[in-house]
Amino acid sequence: MTNPSRAPDREARFTALYQAAYADLIRFARRRAHPTHADDIVAEAFLVAWRRLDDVPQNPLDARAWLFGIARNTMMNARRGAERQVALAVRLAETTVAPPGGDSDLVAAQLDLKTAWNQLSAVHQEALALSVLEGLAAPQAAVVLGISPVAFRLRLSRARRALRLQLGHLPRTAPASTGIPERQTS
Repeated sequence: MTNPSRAPDREARFTALYQAAYADLIRFARRRAHPTHADDIVAEAFLVAWRRLDDVPQNPLDARAWLFGIARNTMMNARRGAERQVALAVRLAETTVAPPGGDSDLVAAQLDLKTAWNQLSAVHQEALALSVLEGLAAPQAAVVLGISPVAFRLRLSRARRALRLQLGHLPRTAPASTGIPERQTS
C-alpha cells in the first residue's frame, strides 16, 4: 500500500510530469496516429506513468522520452490489434474459399457466411473466432478476454444466434428463449 504521507508528493510529482510533458506528448501522438486517437494514446501513457511513477526517470528530458516510449508502445499495441482483426477476416475468407470446380451451392453458402460474418459486431466475431477458428474451450477463451467462463458462454451463445439470424436460419421476430418449455394447450 502507498504511504498516506507520500500521497501528496506522488500527486505533485505526477502533476509536474503531466504539465511538463503533455503538450509534447500530444504532438508526438498526433504525428504518428490518427488525430482522433491521440488523446486516448496520451491518456493511456499518463495512466501507465501514474501506475509506474516510481519507474519514471527523475531527469525531465529522460522522463519525456520515457513517456514517448510508452505512447509508442500503446500505438503499436493498437496497430497489432487492428492487424489481428484483419488477419482474422483473411483467415475466415481463406476458410470459405471453395475448391476449384466446387459445387455452386457450396460457393453460395460460403459467400452467405462471409456476408453474415461482416454484419456481426466485433464482439460476436471475436467470440466465434476464439471458439471455432482457434478451437478454445469456454474457460480458455474467457481467460483471453478477461471475463468469466459463464460470461463467455453467454457471449458465444449470443454470437451464434446473431450469426444464425444473419444467415436467415432464425425468424427475425423470434422471441428470446427463456429455457422454460412452453405449455401446450389443446
